[in-house]
Order: sequence, then structure tokens, then C-alpha cells
Amino acid sequence: MPYDGGSESPPARGAPVMTGGDAKSGEAPEQSLIQLGQMSVPALDSNIFCLTIIGQVEGHLLLPPQNKTTKYEHVIPQLAAVEQNPKLEGLLVILNTVGGDVEAGLAIAEMVASLSKPKVSIVLGGGHSIGVPIAVAADYKLIAETATMTIHPIRLNGLVIGVPQTFEYLDKMQERVVRFVTKHSRIPEHTFRELMFRTGELTRDIGTTVIGSEAVQYGLMDAIGGIGDALRVLNRMIAERRSARTGQAGDSGTGGERA
Repeated sequence: MPYDGGSESPPARGAPVMTGGDAKSGEAPEQSLIQLGQMSVPALDSNIFCLTIIGQVEGHLLLPPQNKTTKYEHVIPQLAAVEQNPKLEGLLVILNTVGGDVEAGLAIAEMVASLSKPKVSIVLGGGHSIGVPIAVAADYKLIAETATMTIHPIRLNGLVIGVPQTFEYLDKMQERVVRFVTKHSRIPEHTFRELMFRTGELTRDIGTTVIGSEAVQYGLMDAIGGIGDALRVLNRMIAERRSARTGQAGDSGTGGERA
């Protein structure tokens, strides 16, 4: 139903649709389907937070409204809340991104890597460009069999001054990406650089596109898998963390008794 401009504010996009007091409870899913094009998902209390990195990673400049974007100013507070909330015991990162702003992507990747809780990432569709550091930031990394990851040198948009300092700036920023990826994955630095600067594979760029099993063979990702595999691994890591903390608590109590 279109908003008629009254005193009440329109419902937020994605918010559940509320019906009148005399409406039947079964009408809510129907209204959700009509207004939002989707059925309402049943609420479920979970100890896992799901973070989606989709479209283009937006940096300090707003992208056109027709672009699907992931905004770092939304993601970073969510990751901070995951770390602070004791009810959340794990993080699942789902990626289908074309890349985007280098510094924004690295900021998200650093936040994911620095979380003390178990974290698993899965690349579905694509995890290209700056999506690669975000994908490898997790403790365990999965990629779908048909998913791809594009590795290429960074580039600048807008005004570029043709001086040596510009190249040095690009080289330093690129070095940050290389160091992060090689630190958080099993791919050797010389292999990652070779893939990044390979010519003749991409028609309009320098670099390489690796598909599913190739990403595992190079050491970028840990295994081929889907959402079920990702949740299975994450739940196992959460259980191991619980048992480790329980064991530490027991050792502390026993030590106190001996003292």
C-alpha cells in the first residue's frame, strides 16, 4: 500500500509489515509478499552473526543509487557489536562482491581478522579484487565450486598526477594488500604477485581469475564447500572454543584449591 504522507512514518525497507488489530495473523506473510516481494522469515535466535559483503565495497564517496553496495560505516559497528555481544559466538561472512574501495575493504578485513570469536567465510558467485582480503581474513575459508576470485593490481580513479610519488603511493598501498593476503592465507607471496601481474588472461586488465578449486590449490581458500559446510565448520569451532574455555576455568579452580 503506498504511503499517503500522513503523520506516521512509512515502514522501513525490509521491516516486517504490521497489519491492523482486527487483521488475522495469517495476513502478515501475504502483505509482506505483496509489498516487499518476499515472504517473512521466521525469527530465530542464533549464536551466529551473518555478515554479507555484496555488490561494491563503498569507500569515502557515495556510489550511484543504482549500484548495490556494502558500506563500511555500517559493517564496522556491526563487527564491533559481534565482539561485544556474549550471545554471539561466531561470525559467518558471505561474499558475492566485485570489489571496491581499497582502504574500506582493508578496514573490514582487519576488523574480521581481529575478532576473538570463531569466523568462517564463504565466497559465492565472486569475491573479486578487495574482496580477496576480506575472504581470507576468516579463520576458515570456503569457496563454492563455481565461484571466482579476481586478483589484479590496484588502480586509481579521478585525477592522477604523473609524478614518481604517485607510483610510490600505489606501490605502498598494493604492498599492504599483498602482506595481508599472504599473512592470512597459505598462498606464497611470489605466487600471489605472479597471479596479480599476469598478462594475457584478462582482456582489459592485468591479473588472474581463479575458479573454485584453483583458489584452494593456490592456498587462498581452505576448501570447496557451501553454506551447510560453512555452518558445520563454524559450529565445530564454537564448540571447541567453549570446551577450551571450560577447561581453563576448571584448571583455574583446581589450582586455587591446591594453593
